[in-house]
Amino acid sequence: MTTVFNRTITELDHVRIFNLLRRQPGGAVSAVDLSALIDAAELVPSQTIAADVVTMHSRLSVADPAGGQARSLTLCYPQEADAARGAISVLSPLGTALLGLRAGEVASWRGADGQESQLVVHTVDYQPEASGDYLA
Repeated sequence: MTTVFNRTITELDHVRIFNLLRRQPGGAVSAVDLSALIDAAELVPSQTIAADVVTMHSRLSVADPAGGQARSLTLCYPQEADAARGAISVLSPLGTALLGLRAGEVASWRGADGQESQLVVHTVDYQPEASGDYLA
């Protein structure tokens, strides 16, 4: 398990998230955190991103680092979010924490209640780019 601060994201995800953030109300904490993350991230073409990196629309298996039950999540845009189906918005603290992580790394975030939480990314079960879908 590794906690990571530097992330790798695709150039296309960067552009789409940047445009999403431009439409958000100014000063929203989630938007500020996500903006800082994409500004500091290493950008790579969609065709060259490693298959074990969490990109937009990736489906991944995560669990509590203390050994909790694994569950499946999909990283998505806000309009697609549905927590009951495991579809987590990139604008949520958890979604921001997941973007750009690799399998084996730990997502850390602070919830709305101020509580620090963590999840280990066990596997990236589906990544659009690894499946040849560079426009997802």
